[in-house]
Amino acid sequence: MTVGALVYVQHLLGIGHLARVGRIAHHLAAAGARTTLVQGGTPAGMTRAEGVDIVQLTPVRVSSEDMSTLLHDDGAVFTDADRAMRRDHLLATLDAVRPDILIVEAYPFGRRQMRFELLPLITEARRIGTRVIACSIRDILQENRRPGRAEETVQIVNRHFDMVLVHGDEELTPLSMTFPLAGQLIPPVQYTGLVGPPPPRPVRSGHAVVVSAGGGVVGARLLEAAIGARAQSIFAASRWLVLAGPNLPEADFGRLQSLAAEGGDGVTLLRSVPDLPAHLAAARLSISQAGYNTVADVLASGCAAVLSPFAAGGETEQTMRAEALGAAGRAAVLNEDDLSPQRVAAAMAAAMALPKAAPMMLDGGARTAAILLEALDHRKTHDSRIDPTFPALSDRGRRRT
Repeated sequence: MTVGALVYVQHLLGIGHLARVGRIAHHLAAAGARTTLVQGGTPAGMTRAEGVDIVQLTPVRVSSEDMSTLLHDDGAVFTDADRAMRRDHLLATLDAVRPDILIVEAYPFGRRQMRFELLPLITEARRIGTRVIACSIRDILQENRRPGRAEETVQIVNRHFDMVLVHGDEELTPLSMTFPLAGQLIPPVQYTGLVGPPPPRPVRSGHAVVVSAGGGVVGARLLEAAIGARAQSIFAASRWLVLAGPNLPEADFGRLQSLAAEGGDGVTLLRSVPDLPAHLAAARLSISQAGYNTVADVLASGCAAVLSPFAAGGETEQTMRAEALGAAGRAAVLNEDDLSPQRVAAAMAAAMALPKAAPMMLDGGARTAAILLEALDHRKTHDSRIDPTFPALSDRGRRRT
């Protein structure tokens, strides 16, 4: 009998969550699961994978200035009626799929704005007999300053979830580093390693340096400083590829076009490329922010890296990831406040001087699928919840925090 899996993801600002969860859905399908991916953010042209059905809810987003207010694509505020329609669509999808496995990305460690639909989803999934309900979180969580929020998260996880999947390296970024109450979680915590791309095959692009800013919403400063650094860097005579991102405002893109033109034909400025890891694999150096998927792509490529983490508005995730990689000798780190052509050029030289690091575990998508399918087998033979010591998988996501 075919296993059914329902995967929920909501990206609100950037597209990193969608990219990571899309890879997980792909690996579940490749492992034989009939997989449905429900996404609630602005459609981002996801590549459909064989065996993955994509359900698009009414899109919602937030602004970088206000992360709590849900908005339509056109900026209109999402109403209570809109919430009810989305919730009903999500529950109808659950009823149609009737999954053996439900994966909820981020919640309750994040995405509290979506609890109006996620709590009903989880509750109904348990009622109809979904056997494994898993919370999927990235390696580093955003710092939460509100009193009682962590305690509430522990209560929700312990009540509703069968396991927590941490898509990171336990030695580099243990969950307790960004969630101090990790030891109070009852369901097993499984480390999958980073959810990275397959080993990339280098393209014949001739670009020695690749500059990227994810979706581009908050990348203008980095892109501008990097282009300005070219003439004074150790790669002044090399060809550069600058990827502005699909969401960089047009005014910013126009300014970058002018700056790139000043460098002659040595700078290629694009919104995006179909296969970023392949371009990174052909390059000698990457300059980027420190978002989850970008870092995974850079590490998979094996090129040197300058990381300038996005840190505005109290964001801590990228800074902690960059600092951890910097401390491990895997990147040169440049704080957002220090962005200038001169500082970028110096960071480039520092990155090229770092010794070659050993490869990191980046097969988190395949490992996630293996853990979930083994958890399902466990539930089929046990009436109770998954034992906290599950599973004894010596080579995949093995230890609790």
